[in-house]
Amino acid sequence: MARGRRERWAPLAFIAPAVITLLAVGLYPLILAVITSFRQYLVTKPRAPRDFVGFDNYATVLTDPTFWESLGRTFEFLLLVLPIELALGLGIALLLHKPGLGLLRTLTRVSLVIPLATTFAVVGLVGRLIFNREFGVINWFLSLLGLPPVEWLGQPATAFAAVAIMDIWQWTPFVALVLLAGLTMVPPEIEEAARLETKSPWKILRHIQLPYLLPGITAVLILRTADILKLFDLVFVMTRGGPGSATELISVYIQRIGFRVFDQGIASAQAILLLILTIILSRLYIRLVYREVEA
Repeated sequence: MARGRRERWAPLAFIAPAVITLLAVGLYPLILAVITSFRQYLVTKPRAPRDFVGFDNYATVLTDPTFWESLGRTFEFLLLVLPIELALGLGIALLLHKPGLGLLRTLTRVSLVIPLATTFAVVGLVGRLIFNREFGVINWFLSLLGLPPVEWLGQPATAFAAVAIMDIWQWTPFVALVLLAGLTMVPPEIEEAARLETKSPWKILRHIQLPYLLPGITAVLILRTADILKLFDLVFVMTRGGPGSATELISVYIQRIGFRVFDQGIASAQAILLLILTIILSRLYIRLVYREVEA
């Protein structure tokens, strides 16, 4: 009897550390943020009563024009980088999927991991160096062409583009690896038969490979959308949200409210609304993209 009880509880003992860690670093902060979002909580007044204000913080956020401007700027960034990452990632995946590459394919796959292993802050630092006016690589190439240096991070349009370029560099390999995994699921005999029927790569992609790519595309859309909506390190290191507010994405704005204005109640309400938006977009992606595989 005792042995049977131990065997029954053994799996729970193995997963208990992971569950406890998940609750500690995931669920507890979320619950605390929800509670804080319904209270008046100014860090500059630690002894002031944290009065329950209901949905006043949410009303303040929803009527804040700067919040909507930052959110709109974040979606502009999303609509800029995500299609490019999908297109480049798909192209790389299709190239690596071709037979006969041998060692080159292995080396390319290994090289794709390097950007993913680099933290956001380091990528931001590299971006600051690349786009530096005085000794950046980009302006050095321009000087070889006889062109004057550009203040890449000092002008709104170029700063926004510079941040986008660094994000594309870091995350295109991730998209390529996910889509390459989807291509490996295509039955070889079906793909070979399709290549005998037609020489058009587009027809093979559309009718044979795309159904196997849709789950990966859905995963990329969900993960990259969530990443971009909470993108902070890269932007903060490269531009601090500037010049002006040109690169102040929603996460940078939330950080400013929470740790510069020190209004934790408003910042928590913004974070919860951002979480809700992320969940809604994820469900939308699944409904519009992934379910086509099941049809």
